[in-house]
Amino acid sequence: MIPLVLVILMVVSVVYLDRSLNRIDALADYPGRIADTPGTNWLLVGSDSREGLTAEQDQELSAGGDIAGKRTDTIIVIHVPKSGAATMVSIPRDSYVNIPGWGEDKINASFAIDGGGPQLLVRTVEEATGLRMDHYAEIGFGGFAGIVDAIGGVNLCVPYPIDDPLAGINLQPGCQDLTGAEALGFVRTRATPLADLDRMNNQRLFMAALLDKATSLGTMLNPFRLWSLVTDTAGSLLVDDGDHLWNLASLAWAMRGDLVTTTVPVGGFEDVSGSGNVLLWDQEKASRFFEALANDEPVPADLITAN
Repeated sequence: MIPLVLVILMVVSVVYLDRSLNRIDALADYPGRIADTPGTNWLLVGSDSREGLTAEQDQELSAGGDIAGKRTDTIIVIHVPKSGAATMVSIPRDSYVNIPGWGEDKINASFAIDGGGPQLLVRTVEEATGLRMDHYAEIGFGGFAGIVDAIGGVNLCVPYPIDDPLAGINLQPGCQDLTGAEALGFVRTRATPLADLDRMNNQRLFMAALLDKATSLGTMLNPFRLWSLVTDTAGSLLVDDGDHLWNLASLAWAMRGDLVTTTVPVGGFEDVSGSGNVLLWDQEKASRFFEALANDEPVPADLITAN
C-alpha cells in the first residue's frame, strides 16, 4: 500500500510541477525554416529581466533598478547527440549576424527589438547556425539566483580576482562557494581582461558547477533541497509550449557526464555604424563547426575553444 501511495504522490508532484512551468510559443514555424536536424538542440537564454524583483532583491542582485524590457545576457546552444558527449556552445551576444527582416546587427538585438523576443531570437540562431532548435528555456535574474540558493550555493573555481561593483561582486581567485547573488555577478561581469570572452567562459564554468551540485547525491538524497530545487526551477523558467519537466530532466542528465564546452569560432572585432563594436565569427571555421553538429558528429578538435 505504501509503495502505491508513494508512486501516486510522485506522479501528482510531476504533473503539478510541469504545470508550474511558464510557457511561450518560442519555436514557431516560419517560411523556409530549416528541416529537423539529427540529435536534440536546446537554446538556453539568460535574460536581464527584473520582472518580479522587489526593491530589496534588486539591490541584493545589483540588478540596476527598473529597466524597461529585457535583453539577452546569455545565449547558449546545447547539442545532445544520439550517442556520445553533449556539446555546449556559447554564442557571444555581440555576434554580428543577419536578423531576419531587420538586416545585420548584434544577435541580442533580435530579442530586444519590438516584435522580436524569443521567436525572432530562435529564428536568428537557426539561420545563423543551420541547426533547428527542438527546445527553448529562458530565465531572468531573480530565477537564476533563486535556483542557486535552492541547492545551497555552488562551488566555483574563480580563475582571477574580480572586483565589479556593477555586478555586485568582489571575488578572489580560488575555489569557493558562491551564493545566488554572487553566482549571478560572476556570469554577468565584464570586468575581466577579455571582457565578453571571459564572460562566456565563466558562464560555462558556472553551468558545469551547477549541474554537478544539482545532480549530486547530497541534493538527490535531501528531499527538502531537491523539492526546493525543482519548484524554484519550474517556477523560474520560461519554456516553449511543447516543453515539459521531463525534457529538462533529460537535458540535465545528458550534461552531467562528459560535456564539450566551447564558443563559436571568433574571427575578430569591428566597429559598425549603428551597432557599435561587434564580434565577427570566423566564417570558414564556424561553417565547419555547425556542419558537424548538424550532422550529429563531434566538433573537430581544432575548432574547440579551450576553457
